Amino acid sequence: MSHLTTEQRCEISVYLRMGHSQKFIAEKIGKHKSVINRELKRNSNPETRQYDPKIAHEKYLKRMHEKPKHVKFTPEIQQIVNMGLEMDFSPEQIVGRSKLQKVEGMVSHERIYQYVWKDKRNGGDWHKHLRRKGRHHRKRGNKRDNRGIIRDRVSIDQRPAVVEDKKRFGDLEVDLVVGRNHKGALLTVNDRAGYLSWIAKLSGKHAQEIRDKAIQMLLPFKGMLHTITSDNGKEFAEHKAIAEALGVDYFFAHPYHSWERGANENMNGLIRQYLPKGTSFESLTDNDISLIQNKLNNRPRKKLNFMTPREYFFSNFAPVNLNLII
Repeated sequence: MSHLTTEQRCEISVYLRMGHSQKFIAEKIGKHKSVINRELKRNSNPETRQYDPKIAHEKYLKRMHEKPKHVKFTPEIQQIVNMGLEMDFSPEQIVGRSKLQKVEGMVSHERIYQYVWKDKRNGGDWHKHLRRKGRHHRKRGNKRDNRGIIRDRVSIDQRPAVVEDKKRFGDLEVDLVVGRNHKGALLTVNDRAGYLSWIAKLSGKHAQEIRDKAIQMLLPFKGMLHTITSDNGKEFAEHKAIAEALGVDYFFAHPYHSWERGANENMNGLIRQYLPKGTSFESLTDNDISLIQNKLNNRPRKKLNFMTPREYFFSNFAPVNLNLII
């Protein structure tokens, strides 16, 4: 490197006072003589032509500070980032999607977070498009299960090993997202392999309504489905009817083992981005639910190499002539 340190500038000053040549000084401090020549021209006092190492270093720092910086976060890249945030993509999803689409010059996801937080400090709203809106995640846990035992339930321990591979379509996870004051709920279903999502509005947590909604939502996919896994809530007491209507095997996770339905837990977290806890579901329309479902199915996922669940489904699982609206 040709940059000089403060110590080297002090050495140059000492050797100059001793009357040594620039070539001699260069050899002593391990630099090319052109470096010494340029240093003396740039940083000596123009009036007295004297070299002061302290003043020389200050002049060097001033030049570095004023030197034009290469701007990677260009207006064009900022526009792409803004479009991604507007679609509620995470910074990592924006970067991954850009790589997939061969966008040149995209910044890192850390740089996008810096951009979002700076915007927030300046009163902007981009942070509101992030999944947690800047909040820290808090783990949940209970010490006891008060929800009873469902009849004829089959444990997840008996679920086929192929389900863990997450390579085939049709291994589903199901859960509820509950509205304010436990009034109203959403039935949420996702495919473990490709993260395809289905959402339906419920009037409550009644097992019969959940049975009917699940069958109604998933019946167009009958023949492609293999298993459904849920938690142990009594709202899934009609599991046998669901399994029979859809031609699937139904399994129950262990109580308070949410990681056994990790994809569904993640899906519910994404839904909470649009419907935070404390939100009333009573005024939600089917169109509102459809918009959220569409957001999730067209959101790039890192585990899908930043393809969207919809793209992944139609690229890997859907029959050629399948006509489904998802």
